[in-house]
Amino acid sequence: MIKKAQLPLQTLDLIAGFTVWVILSSLLPFIKHDIFIPDDMLALVTAVPVILGSVLRIPFGYYANLLGARTVFLASFIVLLFPVYFLSVATTYVDLLIGGVFLGFGGAIFSVGVTSLPKYYPKERHGFVNGVYGFGNMGTAITTYAAPVLAVQFGWQMAIKFYLGLLLVMIALNFFLGDRHEPKVKTPIVQQIKAVWKDEKLWLFSLFYFVTFGAFVAFTVFLPNFLVSDFGVDGVTAGIFTSLFIVTAAVVRVLGGWLSDHLDCWKLLAGVFVAMIAGALVLATVPGLELFMAGVYVISIACGIGNGVVFKLVPTYFVAQAGPVNGVVSMMGGLGGFFPPLVLSAFLGATGSYAPGFIAFACSILACLVAVVWLGRTESRKQRGAAGM
Repeated sequence: MIKKAQLPLQTLDLIAGFTVWVILSSLLPFIKHDIFIPDDMLALVTAVPVILGSVLRIPFGYYANLLGARTVFLASFIVLLFPVYFLSVATTYVDLLIGGVFLGFGGAIFSVGVTSLPKYYPKERHGFVNGVYGFGNMGTAITTYAAPVLAVQFGWQMAIKFYLGLLLVMIALNFFLGDRHEPKVKTPIVQQIKAVWKDEKLWLFSLFYFVTFGAFVAFTVFLPNFLVSDFGVDGVTAGIFTSLFIVTAAVVRVLGGWLSDHLDCWKLLAGVFVAMIAGALVLATVPGLELFMAGVYVISIACGIGNGVVFKLVPTYFVAQAGPVNGVVSMMGGLGGFFPPLVLSAFLGATGSYAPGFIAFACSILACLVAVVWLGRTESRKQRGAAGM
């Protein structure tokens, strides 16, 4: 019974963690009315939760193997109580930066489930299982929609305090339903990393996830404030538009995992990058709101499928070192969400337009397309060679 509960429980854990992870970006249009934030600090305030949420994914993946998912999820939700409360009483943008860094625990837990859950299922189902777990990205949609609604009704400070109750619920669920007897892997992390760090697939998978998941995170934190400031929509409507982006990516991530169990992963990824390039070029034309959002949603669908495919590939090629590899790849995905808002802001400051930033984004995706075509052909040749021996 406990083992069967792990997929729904850990997916719920990820939903809860991600709802907390994006509190600042979702409430920034409201927070700005009470706390002065210099223009050159706006992008940093929304991006700082991504920093710790990315870097911690390596140790979180390792400790998920060493201690079990139950322990890591419990500890993470307990720690998150403190920055959430701190942000609810913040009075300066420095407070927002400090509290925001530690919100990163909510994003770091991603590498826990992708390390733990494959232990409970056969290899042929890993794509689908990790796709279902990745549906936990929906947590960001919940916050981008619900937090502005709560802020309108109760104020942004009280809206943040509601998340304290959510964290307490998750602590109780993991205490009672978490698997105390999950199989453990006790190989030292340095030894595991030494075994894989020269493998080009580790770094190329990291690059692919840097772009697919990074774009997902970047648009999640970038859209709410951008839609308000550049298109003049209200905070609640911006939250709805952003939530639709997130829901789309979360739902099709499950589809991406399922497709990767049945189709050629390399061809799927190539299609993902072609679609992302098309979406980025639409955004670079600086269109009206309707066409802009159409481009955003094309990117959303592509990101979701791409995220599902990458985490089919990771456990396929890295079995004994799944914890650290999941951590490295997912860390790079998180960092991929940190840079685009800063780069877009830099281009805006230098040129007065976001268009060059979106063109640079398209160029980075083109590099991934070239890399995935090369890697797919390389792996196909290896398989044919092995079959002919």
